[in-house]
Amino acid sequence: MVRPTSPFGCGLSFAGVFLLLVVMTYPASAQEVVLQLDHVSVCGSNLDTLRQAFTEAGLTPDAGGAHGNGVTQMAMVGFDDGSYIELIAPIKAGVTAGSDWAKFMSEDAVTCAWAAGTNVLVQEVARLKKAGIAVTTPEKGSRKRPDGMSVEWTTADVGSGTPGSTLPFMIEDETPRAWRVMSSASVAGAPVSGVENVVLGVNNLDAAIALFRKAYGWAEPLIENQKEFGKTAYFPGEPVILAAPSGGGWLAERLAKFGESPVAYLLNGRDFAGAMKKYKLGNGKTWFGQKVGWFDAGKLKGVRLGVIGQ
Repeated sequence: MVRPTSPFGCGLSFAGVFLLLVVMTYPASAQEVVLQLDHVSVCGSNLDTLRQAFTEAGLTPDAGGAHGNGVTQMAMVGFDDGSYIELIAPIKAGVTAGSDWAKFMSEDAVTCAWAAGTNVLVQEVARLKKAGIAVTTPEKGSRKRPDGMSVEWTTADVGSGTPGSTLPFMIEDETPRAWRVMSSASVAGAPVSGVENVVLGVNNLDAAIALFRKAYGWAEPLIENQKEFGKTAYFPGEPVILAAPSGGGWLAERLAKFGESPVAYLLNGRDFAGAMKKYKLGNGKTWFGQKVGWFDAGKLKGVRLGVIGQ
């Protein structure tokens, strides 16, 4: 399953059967890897606080249950295309030790990680190693849903930093994917259909571009300046936009505090005008030929969440 070649692939809707079977594919003509975004994470110190903020924004999350590490719990906003936003926080207030995202949770960093799905994890680990990219040995993970059902998966961390801070960590389901994620009632049939792009804050744009091209064999990206985000780079057809600060400002401050990591998420606006109206989005500038509207970050506890579309 290959992402569309239009600038952002807005309007894409995945058939459920394919979503269960294929989540990372390889074009037949080259070694280029097409990433399939599985989910993005929002880290905070209190799950109820995050859930309430998203609910008030019109994106009511569903309870997801506790992770097998005994440290964290989650809720999710699951979209029609199978991607989802994960809200993650400690089970016990202030107890974050044992989680890779301890600092992000304890300091309410919000946007903190992203994951790419695959059904060929072992092969992808081998490919990345051959390409000279650091990747960890796959490890099992699990979560017990509120209904008592256990969902299981295997992940591998890619690159340096916390998992999914720059390069996405990989996840492969051991139990059916439909057990792990389903469309939330609050967004079923909504004017937004999924998570389209992760905006990554990076210190050096050229170095980050080189890293992604080395890992996935991508062609040179498109480059443009965005006042609020600095210099940005987009690989057409892929779910990532890189952003490097042009000077001071919020992005430079965040990089100094948390290092390279996701700084914003963009949802696919299959009905952009409808999304603007329903969610009362603020008007933003055009990004790589597509319109972008933003939720009120203050009301979302600092989460920079936008909608991109035509």
